[in-house]
Amino acid sequence: MQTDPALARLGTESAFSVLARAAELQAQGRDIINLGIGQPDFPTPDNIVEAGIKALRDGHHGYTPAKGILPLREAVAADIHARRGVEVGPERILVMPGGKPTMFFAISMFGQAGAEIVYPDPGFPIYRSMVDYSGATPVPVSPREEDGFGYRAADILSRLTPRTRLLILNNPNNPTGGVMTREETDALVTGLEDWPDVAVLSDEIYSRMLYGGRKHVSLMNYPSLKNRLIVLDGWSKTYAMTGWRLGYSVWPETLVDVAERLCVNSHSCVNAATQHAGIEALTGPQDAVDSMMQAFDRRRHIIVGLLNDLPGVRCPDPGGAFYVFPNIEGTGLDGQTLQTRLLENAGVAAIAGASFGETATGNIRFSYANSEDNIREAIARMQRVLT
Repeated sequence: MQTDPALARLGTESAFSVLARAAELQAQGRDIINLGIGQPDFPTPDNIVEAGIKALRDGHHGYTPAKGILPLREAVAADIHARRGVEVGPERILVMPGGKPTMFFAISMFGQAGAEIVYPDPGFPIYRSMVDYSGATPVPVSPREEDGFGYRAADILSRLTPRTRLLILNNPNNPTGGVMTREETDALVTGLEDWPDVAVLSDEIYSRMLYGGRKHVSLMNYPSLKNRLIVLDGWSKTYAMTGWRLGYSVWPETLVDVAERLCVNSHSCVNAATQHAGIEALTGPQDAVDSMMQAFDRRRHIIVGLLNDLPGVRCPDPGGAFYVFPNIEGTGLDGQTLQTRLLENAGVAAIAGASFGETATGNIRFSYANSEDNIREAIARMQRVLT
């Protein structure tokens, strides 16, 4: 059988490969501490679970509109207004089965041979995978470790050319935990005025996961971008709902119909009961979210301190998300080698920096979505590997 050669350009997400190998080792009786997977270790809050169960019992078993049910889109619009101070009509909101479909749709819309797409490197691996698949030329832009992996506007703007069709940003960033400051964001938006034909995909899935008094700076707060901005957000990280597969995106008016048709042609609609659970997540008590963030903040301090005590390791303090991205070049190992040794020899799952981009071979990503005791034990095992 002959298939489209473009399929060979699709990449993968290494975290799932590491997770599969960790599961194999656990099945063999090995004690594995997983600091590799990017999902909260907390259960979905009870009130959200109960809302999903009630929806099933109430008979919400059928198709919904491709955009998502109106009460959920209205709840998203209200949440955007409350947290970002921006008025968005529910007609511009699409409910998605997670975050990846928005990436897939946006990159498909603007990616083609001859076009360029600027994306974060290191960054979520699906960005580069989809750019390659689309036929566009991938143009990486890298944050600086000395800035805590926060992006500089000048670095981003320097990568734009007349062939640029899409700019992808992720703030806070996976895998680094870096946060772009308001000053740099202001400068970026000002600079983008010289590039009116460049669309922007802003991945804000970690927008509520910030530390040290930082405030989220959404690109939705800049009216000049309204007609070319696509925003990705959702429930997976904030509400520990990764397996529910529920996300949303906000589209410019000119692209809503195209995006909706892509929904119809790909997944029809999102699971009905899950959408009702999403309403409860946004409108119900937020105590569980606050508790999770307090726990992540404590773990952040622990893992950063322990990593910086290791020989040959330096680890910036992340401003957001639940990842650290230490530089391990001083150990004499690259990230891929250390990833393998940690998992096979020490029972610690982590992800090599090269899985997130060509510029990060000397880094490794740890998720601190695990218990404090497990974090301490994992870094103790790492110390034994390095000595």
